Amino acid sequence: MLYSTTTPQAKRETLRSLLVPGAARQFPGAFNPLSARLIEQKGFDGVYISGAVLANDLGLPDIGLTTLTEVATRAGQIVRMTDLPALVDADTGFGEPMNVARTVQELENAGLAGCHIEDQINPKRCGHLDGKAVVDTETALKRIKAGADGRRDPNFLIMARTDIRATDTGPAGLDAAVERAKALVDAGADAIFPEAMATVEEFAAICAAVDVPVLANMTEFGKSDLFTRKQLADAGVAMVIYPVTLLRIALGAAERALDTLAADGTQAAAVPDMATRARLYDLVDYEAYNRFDTGVFNFQTPGTPASGPTTTGASA
Repeated sequence: MLYSTTTPQAKRETLRSLLVPGAARQFPGAFNPLSARLIEQKGFDGVYISGAVLANDLGLPDIGLTTLTEVATRAGQIVRMTDLPALVDADTGFGEPMNVARTVQELENAGLAGCHIEDQINPKRCGHLDGKAVVDTETALKRIKAGADGRRDPNFLIMARTDIRATDTGPAGLDAAVERAKALVDAGADAIFPEAMATVEEFAAICAAVDVPVLANMTEFGKSDLFTRKQLADAGVAMVIYPVTLLRIALGAAERALDTLAADGTQAAAVPDMATRARLYDLVDYEAYNRFDTGVFNFQTPGTPASGPTTTGASA
């Protein structure tokens, strides 16, 4: 009922324990608080909160337009709905090194288990688009060091993301990604997120080069193939994210339902694909509110067996 009963500190300890090289823990991306609860119910290891999803949910492209306040607020709303640990995308840290330190503290306050900070220039862009550029190594290291120095809970995970593999200018390629990953670890990164790897062998090379957990981004329509969990585990990957999968599926279903409604004049044909009222009420744990206050949950959901909640007053 209401929110998670697991403390942020406990979630951070859990995240640390989960990130074992070769475990390939699956963290689907939540696009709202209720989807985080669904991820938990389906037995996944954790929740990922994508910066692209947060921007897209506001109707914005993923080009660094969201603010720290927007990200911390929405991420906090998501994480309080699940007992799972959550990792959030903190873009480039929302400013200079001092801003990065503040970003980490605000995300700690919001209840996150960790964040990743990338080495793109500002304004940044989606890691699977062309035209990316990264900052010099010194600037990238300052961001990570500032984040590590700014945290108050030593278990809050500082992950460094590098986009250098697929940049269009300056050093690029796998060798550049390996060298930058090593430097980021030396600067204080607890884990590495190598963006836009081309092959599973490239993930294996990053995993072999550093002694911290490595994340694999399995986003659709990107520069990486959609490798299986086993392939990534065999490469040594500790964590796999699916950042926009649920949002894309939800939007696709919503668009098809709207087409049906417009064509048929009724949503009847789309009903079999919907979550039922009973399923939705189960997901929000409506009955737990009844146990707390019988004046709240005082009706029977259509289709509920006779042994379920009974009507004691006016329908809600």
